[in-house]
Amino acid sequence: MQRWCPQQLRHAGGLARSLFIYWRPGRQRGLKRLYQPFIVSNKPAFDIGAHLGDRSAAFNALGARVVALEPQPALAKWFKRMIKTSNVTLLPLAAGPTAGFAEIAISQSNPTLSTLATDWREQIGQRNAGFSQVRWEQRLRVPVTTLDQLISDYGEPSFIKIDVEGFEAEVLAGLSCPVAALSVEFVAGALEVTHACVNRLSRLGDYRYNVVAGEQRHFRWAEWQTPQAIIQWLGDGAEALPSGDLYACRDDHPHLLTTQ
Repeated sequence: MQRWCPQQLRHAGGLARSLFIYWRPGRQRGLKRLYQPFIVSNKPAFDIGAHLGDRSAAFNALGARVVALEPQPALAKWFKRMIKTSNVTLLPLAAGPTAGFAEIAISQSNPTLSTLATDWREQIGQRNAGFSQVRWEQRLRVPVTTLDQLISDYGEPSFIKIDVEGFEAEVLAGLSCPVAALSVEFVAGALEVTHACVNRLSRLGDYRYNVVAGEQRHFRWAEWQTPQAIIQWLGDGAEALPSGDLYACRDDHPHLLTTQ
């Protein structure tokens, strides 16, 4: 009989919790409804920080040619078990401002938490109570690409999802063109990262913004907000939301033309 050490048990337990959260029955229906305005059939969609693949599955169901990045071998293995289609390309890469290699830190007890952002990792436990018990026990050296390189290899995407635990602004630093739409994760205690993302996008083009709180699957506001309004919202503490995703739509996006 195989005996598991405590570290293996924590990893297995964390993975089981994540599988339940992200693949529970009915979740895909809400994700497809959320992403439908942004996904264009037969065009690429990028899933940066794909984790267990729930967003990639929704993009694929909506007809996208999905390019997913997940540098963790353990998560990539489960991704392949959950998603089996030729329209999804899974790459064992991280994304960043330049191509090369970097060290990723991984939480064994919650393996969907991993980051290349050293300062963020060292500070977030003191700044956000939800991370106070997170330990980053594992390190891996992983290859890094850029959004520009992915666009060169696969074409310009209709949507990019970025969920990389505090490294979102660095990922956007590797993008030099104003893509149609994207999302970046935000967490309380590190809203300066999201502020930097808005500043970066403003240098690339004219965007409007909306928010999805936590793991909800609907937008917080009926009207999309200006960069100035979002910067003010972030500066005021983002309504004390523990986490969520900030969505950015280029001002000429068809979705904005039908909702404004």
